[in-house]
Amino acid sequence: MDEWRYDRAQDFGLPLSARLESVRREGGLASSMLRHAWWLGACTYTRFWHRLRVENRCALPARPPFVLIANHSSHLDTLVMAAALPMRLRQCTFPIAAHDTFFETTLRRSFSSMMLNALPMWRRHCGRHAAGDLRARLISGGCSYILFPEGTRTRTGEMGPFRAGLGMLVAGTPVPVVPCRIDGAFAALPPGHRFPKPAKITLKIGPPQTFASAPNDRSGWQNIAKQMHAIIASMQAPPR
Repeated sequence: MDEWRYDRAQDFGLPLSARLESVRREGGLASSMLRHAWWLGACTYTRFWHRLRVENRCALPARPPFVLIANHSSHLDTLVMAAALPMRLRQCTFPIAAHDTFFETTLRRSFSSMMLNALPMWRRHCGRHAAGDLRARLISGGCSYILFPEGTRTRTGEMGPFRAGLGMLVAGTPVPVVPCRIDGAFAALPPGHRFPKPAKITLKIGPPQTFASAPNDRSGWQNIAKQMHAIIASMQAPPR
């Protein structure tokens, strides 16, 4: 049996305001209990209000690290993705959220970090350096991410092109990327609406993909984005 070893938390010494938006943030007992209560409520809500159905849940990796990605059509998408995870994975899974939307004010920053367990991604003037810390934390093995590679919600219901940021996280690593397809969330809460309709939502989970041999440069990132876009597009339900 391995001996216990105590290491200092990566966010040790940071002021609270800086800690909330740090990609090195680690959870404490109080925040874990708050999130647990929040996710129980969120799972109950998606199950009964949206009759959420999760297909092929067995494709989820048993342990981190991995990156769970999907088409982005609604603010409900993060709840839907997290609701598919077992509790043992939910506590170490971080949704990647736009800093200019979810971390702009103290109230949003507190909610996003303490309830959603989100980590920030800067979308404006975003370069390789912006994803470097997230990539380092991912390949260290102790966490997983939820990511929407389009970078923003669709305004039409159609899936947009994927950005290269996904490739920046996983190119040249053995970290699996799990493709997911969300159907029904756009009808439940399209842009411009404040209250969700009781529309049925389905989440399909595809087989994990790895990109250990992909070059960690712009061509490699773009190829990963194109491959994963094609896979998720192929998972779309046929029109009725």
